[in-house]
Formats: sequence, C-alpha cells, structure tokens
Amino acid sequence: MPIRKLSKLLINQIAAGEVIERPASVVKELVENSLDAGAKRIEVTLEDGGRQLIRISDDGHGIPPEELPLAVEPHATSKLTAADQLAAIGTLGFRGEALASIASISRLKITSRATVDGNINEAGAVIEASGDTVGGVAPEAGSPGTVIEVRDLFFNTPARRKFLRTAPTEFGQINDTLTRIAMVHPEVAFKLKHNDRVTFDIPANEDRAQRCVSLLGKDMDDELLEFAHEDLPERGGATIWGLAGQPSIAKATGKFQYLCVNGRPIKDRNLAHAVKEAYRGLMPMDRFPVAVVFLDIDPQAVDVNVHPAKAEVRFRNPSHAHGLVLSAIRQRLLGSDLTPSADLQGQNPFHRPGFPLPNQPGSGADLTPNVSTDAFVDFFRQMDPKQKGFAYQEVRKALASEDPGAIPPDEAPLISNDQAMDTQPAAMKSQEVLQVHKSYLVAQDEDGLVIVDQHALHERVMFETLRNRVLGEGKPLESQRLLMPVIVDADENQQNTLVDIKPILDKIGIELDAIGPDAVAIQAFPSFLFERGVEPDSFLNDLMTKAESGQLDIRNPNAEESALHEVLDMMSCKAAVKAGDKMSEDELTALLAQRHEIERSSNCPHGRPTTLRLTLKDLEKQFGRT
Repeated sequence: MPIRKLSKLLINQIAAGEVIERPASVVKELVENSLDAGAKRIEVTLEDGGRQLIRISDDGHGIPPEELPLAVEPHATSKLTAADQLAAIGTLGFRGEALASIASISRLKITSRATVDGNINEAGAVIEASGDTVGGVAPEAGSPGTVIEVRDLFFNTPARRKFLRTAPTEFGQINDTLTRIAMVHPEVAFKLKHNDRVTFDIPANEDRAQRCVSLLGKDMDDELLEFAHEDLPERGGATIWGLAGQPSIAKATGKFQYLCVNGRPIKDRNLAHAVKEAYRGLMPMDRFPVAVVFLDIDPQAVDVNVHPAKAEVRFRNPSHAHGLVLSAIRQRLLGSDLTPSADLQGQNPFHRPGFPLPNQPGSGADLTPNVSTDAFVDFFRQMDPKQKGFAYQEVRKALASEDPGAIPPDEAPLISNDQAMDTQPAAMKSQEVLQVHKSYLVAQDEDGLVIVDQHALHERVMFETLRNRVLGEGKPLESQRLLMPVIVDADENQQNTLVDIKPILDKIGIELDAIGPDAVAIQAFPSFLFERGVEPDSFLNDLMTKAESGQLDIRNPNAEESALHEVLDMMSCKAAVKAGDKMSEDELTALLAQRHEIERSSNCPHGRPTTLRLTLKDLEKQFGRT
C-alpha cells in the first residue's frame, strides 16, 4: 500500500483517540479552557452520563466572532506563541487540539460573547461543527462568556462508542474529574447537573480547606489534618499545602488521593508513593490514605507535555518532589494524636474481612477471651453510679475474684524496672494501670479512658527502638556469637537470596556461613532476640520466606529502607510482649509511659491500632447521664 497523506477528518479522529477517551475527557478539556479564559463560574450539564449531551457554560472572556472558525481548527491556540514557552507552561491547555478533536467525533456547537479590553461585545456569535463539516459563524444572543454543547459523542465512530460504560459509570467518572478540578480552584464557582438533577453547586471564594471539605463531605471535616510547608529559596522555593486523612478513614483504593501540581490535577506514581510512605506503619499496607496535596513548583522544574491528556507530569528532580511531599505529611502526622475513639454503636472501624484480629493467625497474639466494647461498658455499669473516678483497686479486686489468674503475681519482668522508671514522664509515674485479661491495659487521660493492646504497643516501642539505632544512629544491632552454630536447611536459591540481603543481615546482627549446597550455619544472632526467646532457625526460615516473596528486594536503592523496615517489623513482632503474658505493675506503667515517648504510637508497624479512646462523653452517654 503506497504512502499517502491522511485526511483532515482522520487526523482529528486519531488525535481524539489520544485526547478523548470518554465523556469525562471532554469535560476535562472544556473546563480547563474555561479556567484559562478567566471564568469565575462554570456550569456543567449532562444527559445520559454525557453520552447524549455535555454542556459547559462559563463567564470567561469568550471568543471573538472572527476567531470562532479558527477555534475548531487543529493546532490553533491562544496560549502559546513560541517554542521556548513549552519549557514553562503556565496554562492548563496549550496544544490547541481539544475543540478540533471533539468536533470530529460529535456534534459541536459553540456560542460565545466575548469581552475585549474590558468591553463586552454587544452580541454574541455561534458556530457548529461535526465530523469534517464546519458551519459558518452566525449572530447569537447570549450572556458574556461561552457555552459549548457536545451532543452524540462518538456518533460517527461506533467502535469507540460501544466501549462506553453505562450512564452511571460515565457520570461517576465525570463527577470525579470535576471534583478534582474544582478542589484546586476555590476562587471559581462550580455546578454539576445530570439529567436535570443538581449533584453539587459550590460557591466561589471559599478557602482551600473549605472547598475540599465541601467536595469530600462534611462528615470528613474532623478527620482531615491540614499541613503546609515551604521549601528553602535556594532549593527552588516550592510550597506544599494539603489535608492528610486520619489513618482510621483509610480506603481500599487510591481513589481518594488528590494530587495537584501548579493548579493541574495529575496522576503521579512518584508523589502517590510519597503519600503512602508517609503513612507507613499507621495503616495496613493494602489500605490507602485519604489525602489532598497541592504542590506549587517552578514551572521550569516540571514538564507537563508528556501525556496526551496532560494527566501526568515529569519532574526534573523527582526525588526532591518525593521528599517534599513525604516530609510535609509525615511531620503533620507525627505531631498529631491519631488515637481513634472506640465505636460503641457498631463494628470496630479497623476490622474488615481478611485483616486478622488479635486472636486470629497472623496477628502476633494468641488471645483466648474476646472482650467487646459493650462488655467493657457493661462491667462498669455494675459499679456504684455515684463513683466519679476510675476505681482501680475495686476493679482489680473484682477481676481477681472472677479470675485469680487475671492479676499476675510477681515474676521475671518483661520490661525492666530501670526502663520503667527512666521512661516515665513525671505525670505518669503515679498513674495506675489495669491489665485486663492479660491482653489490654486500661488507664485514664484528660479525655476519658485509653484502652491499649499490650502486644501492639510493645511491638511499636521495639520497632522504633530498633529503627532509631539502625537507621537513626547508623549502628548495627548488638549480636551474640553462638557456641554451637545453628544449622538451617537452605537450597541454592535460598542461599543466593541470603547473599542478596546480606547488607540487611549485617545491620541486624546475623552472621551466616554456607556449609554445603543445602544448608547454612548461623554463627551470630541478635542479642535482644535471644533475650526474648526467639529461636534462630525459626527466625531465619521466616526471613527467607519473606525474601523469596519479593518483600526484601534491595536491588533498587530506594527500596532498601523499606526492606529493612520489613525485617525490623518482623523482629519486633516476634520479640514483643504477647497477649496472655503477665506483666507487673511497673511493667504496665512503663509500657504505657513509652506510648508518649515514641513516634507513631497510635499504630503497630502492621498498621493495627495500639490504642482506643473511650471519651467521657461516650461513657456518660452509655451510663445515661446525658
């Protein structure tokens, strides 16, 4: 077949295939044009999920009548005049492809009344285009601004039309697209209507936090933590503002992460990874935080001309952008009390199918009794209603009479007495702590009661101690040489895996020697694991399993710290106090005191909560005092 030049229609339809994926793509392109035109109010009207009608109305500066024919020509734009402007794009649109592409696959009508040099034209004008046919310009009455109607999307490309989803699905995509754009522009009013029903109508001139809450839902207002950060001028002077959701409202997908660079909503794996990494250890790894991140950076430091739909960007220094987002969110989380309140009305918000509770395999705890919050409250209902404080001794005696084993006798300490005294703040040294069913600690604070999972909290304490030594101080863990090496079966592949993770083994204090094709000998083992009764062969087998599953891949330098976190997490879980372990009063007090000394104490390294709060308001409600 000979080489030939493509027709104008076919060129535009190919361009449309790159730019216009579905109705939401049309809405995105046209709303961005409205914003570039200085609009302060934008209304989007839809029928049948945008398949039959998309109408965008704005009050921007409009298009003069003489420019309307050029507006529907390919590669015609008012936003670029020279090639060097591509290095620092300051508008949302710039390619001049959108209107021509849309016209080639729909029935397009543009009505505009322009404002030129501050003067509103006496009348507007209209032009229609469809496929390769462009009509003439005609006078038309209208308000200042532009109205664009797109009807019968993909009417002349049935292969594309059959891939459209149902109307509710397409509308959901449009709703999400417009939400992301509206979130970034609180100075503009937005209205969305579908089949004559108003989905949202939000006013202009809200502050950024108000706009985000308006779109995310008022019920999330108390669950969002505002953060801001400004980089040093010599490092580029980038600024970050955003909202970080509490770990307790984490979602099953990343849909509720809203990323924006220089006023442009984007999808970026690098920034999404930074957001997820900031929450490491605060939620299960298969959950995703709710987060809004607005990054304003030098336009020359980011390339937006790398994706047909401008949905992705490329940073000149991606690691710098990653670090800015990570540190800004992490600092906000570390400075916040993330302890969730106990849910007295329904299911534990942290429990979901497939996530192990403390008495299930994989939780690191073997809990026999399952004490619900309702049972906890019922226990206190039996006490004298005139009692105002927390009657520690009465509760202790009551538990002892029901189950003598519930009150532990003096025995070898799980946490040393020296550690107990050294780590207690002055306000905590006299605080009484109750151990319930040898699994939970109960104490009071200024807000009410705190209920602590002893295994989860001790695991976090140990993890932070190990992390600070290995990563903070850069020192390997203390190890103990074995009088008799421990032999562990390891085939050739497993031995190669151990060689790959040798940098991690060195940092945690494990020394190995191969003693043939099918075994290795453990020559040294971390001292603290010995003290906690962890068997070297069992630990190494678990470590090899984790490494073979790909969780400890350190070939990528950026993943080495994550891999080390995984190992330290496993060490902490195995060495921590278990549910069912008896603890002395000093140990109980020491463990609770350490909750105030460490970072991320609200969650164990797996992401499970260490602490629940039962507020005085909740107690008063349960006891009928309100």
